[in-house]
Amino acid sequence: MRCRCMRNIHQKYKSVCLMMKNFLLCSLWLFIGLAPNVYASRISNELPAYSQVYDASRNPNADGRSALKLAKETGRKVLIEVGGDWCRWCHVLDKFIKDHPEVEKRLHETFVVLKVNISDENDNVEFMSAFPPAQGYPHMYITDSNGSILHSQDTAEFRENKQYSERRFMIFFDRWQNKND
Repeated sequence: MRCRCMRNIHQKYKSVCLMMKNFLLCSLWLFIGLAPNVYASRISNELPAYSQVYDASRNPNADGRSALKLAKETGRKVLIEVGGDWCRWCHVLDKFIKDHPEVEKRLHETFVVLKVNISDENDNVEFMSAFPPAQGYPHMYITDSNGSILHSQDTAEFRENKQYSERRFMIFFDRWQNKND
């Protein structure tokens, strides 16, 4: 009788341990699954409007001055992303960044992002005349916090096998992170 009682206690203990283990694993998976979305929404809420969307009604000169000011205050460079709502690859890039929280985090740690609309509605020709021609869209330019153009980047170079590559973005961020102006 004594053995049967101990066996029942041991079985109940194993059952409770298994339930606890499953609960912890489920909690961890839930946290991992939600954490990127929570982080992404937090970043989006903190970004200036000029960093979030292509908007034909915005003035890129005024937005540029604000971006340069923020870059000086935070010790970052400015990444000017040129494109528009008409641009399929611009939407693909936006989705890629949102779906890869580490890319989004590094992007905004390294740069103040300024999105500039190029469309039939507003081609921002005056603003764009200061930059080398874009090779396609979206296209990126990097400036220091004084507005001097440091680099022109074709976003096709971030792709591997016809899709954007997290690895290639990280190499790009490493290149520009903590470089003095």
